Amino acid sequence: MAHQTTPSSQKALMMELKSLQEQPVEGFRITLVEESDLYNWEVAIFGPPNTLYEGGYFKAHIKFPIDYPYSPPTFRFLTKMWHPNIYENGDVCISILHPPVDDPQSGELPSERWNPTQNVRTILLSVISLLNEPNTFSPANVDASVMFRKWRDSKGKDKEYAEIIRKQVLSTAAEAERDGVKVPTTLAEYCVQTRVPSQDSSSDLLYDDLYDDDMEEEDDDEDESEMESGGEASTTGGSGMSTRRYDNQDDSGNEDS
Repeated sequence: MAHQTTPSSQKALMMELKSLQEQPVEGFRITLVEESDLYNWEVAIFGPPNTLYEGGYFKAHIKFPIDYPYSPPTFRFLTKMWHPNIYENGDVCISILHPPVDDPQSGELPSERWNPTQNVRTILLSVISLLNEPNTFSPANVDASVMFRKWRDSKGKDKEYAEIIRKQVLSTAAEAERDGVKVPTTLAEYCVQTRVPSQDSSSDLLYDDLYDDDMEEEDDDEDESEMESGGEASTTGGSGMSTRRYDNQDDSGNEDS
């Protein structure tokens, strides 16, 4: 009976999720949108202290493709954001999330784009860095980019950009309260890495299922090997000695899935 294998992307995402819940990135909380769907994550971002976003509680979704990590995920804010590199629909425009193709018109180097060595942790760190240091050379929101440059070049004297951000930060307080979340407002609170408690054992069960799939695949391979070996063992030479053969095949050229 054919055994249905688990996609390699699902296994990779399960491992990343466990890692991020056990060793969180400062300023973030990670959960699944639905416990049974590893391809859609919900991210809560806490605004870093001593920035315009201090005290903010911003929610976003990360959606992964089936061929992750060979293709990048998408990152979309659910919270309304006024930022040079965030589109009106919440999509984040950042090099690390762009497909690894050579596009001279974009002004981006191929090395700045997505590659399979990147992961959710590097994405989160890139997004928090982008919030504080927007890229105004290729803005997704031109008006926000112009306003940000005025604020930056005037060293804060032009307050229009800062006032819009502060209004957005204050508007997130109600959602944080609904979610029962205490938003860190000091550097000490922000830097505390807290493990997200699991709502139930679904995540662990899912991880166990993936582990069991691997074990079953290995068992199937071993059973097939033994059957082949048994067939070969039944063939004997003229001397009556077993002529069982062990082939040391080189599979180093096989790609990891």
